[in-house]
Amino acid sequence: MDKKDTVNKFEFFDVTADVGFRACGKDMDEAFQNAALATFEVMTDTSKIKPAVKREILIEAEDEKALLYDWLSELLFLHDYEGLVFSRFAVTTKQKDPETFILQGDVWGEEFNRASHEVRDEVKAVTFHLMEINKEEDKCTLQVILDT
Repeated sequence: MDKKDTVNKFEFFDVTADVGFRACGKDMDEAFQNAALATFEVMTDTSKIKPAVKREILIEAEDEKALLYDWLSELLFLHDYEGLVFSRFAVTTKQKDPETFILQGDVWGEEFNRASHEVRDEVKAVTFHLMEINKEEDKCTLQVILDT
């Protein structure tokens, strides 16, 4: 993936001692995918990550913000404990009932290797600080701050 492939998927904004981004998509599923891509772009050049390993993710949360938080946190967990970085994401979100939201996702990537992957910032955690989910008829925008 080169720079032109990431145009309009996400943008970074300044936050003291942290990294903030806004991820966009035609719907919430695509915006969640682009939020994951932005998260790994903070850590390395995602265009250099091969889709060699697949992980399946199932998350249940009480609201959409918690779902976004848990989604990105699960990806960071896989990065921290398995040494994986990801560049491809397929996400389906749905509301099961008024207090239950579900995310089913497949992610593809590979083990981080300093010889082939650029080292950028370490992402320690996702935060709820200033988190936003703005859904419109044909667009969804997410705002996230990562603790780096």
